[in-house]
Amino acid sequence: MRKLLLLSVLCCTGCTHMAQDSWSGTDKAQHFFSSAFLTAAGNAYGEKQHWSQGQSASFGLMFAISLGAAKELYDSRQGGTGWSWKDFSWDIAGAATGYTLWNITR
Repeated sequence: MRKLLLLSVLCCTGCTHMAQDSWSGTDKAQHFFSSAFLTAAGNAYGEKQHWSQGQSASFGLMFAISLGAAKELYDSRQGGTGWSWKDFSWDIAGAATGYTLWNITR
């Protein structure tokens, strides 16, 4: 988890610009639900690979959060909309929700 946080911070230092967006909107819901789905899918993949519950959970969370960070890094390029900490926050919230819902159903 520490490595992901460090990588995220390092990636943000190369952003060409930041997004000027709000905390609400349709794209925020898309970030939330896609991260929740990707986390649950990562957990399911780990379970099918016969990994421990902790390994599956770590993989699911890191899979969703890293894709969210990659998307924001892509947005931060010269012609993009800019890095959005708000979008990334919704990605993390969605990943946490997906993790929780996956574990409740197990």
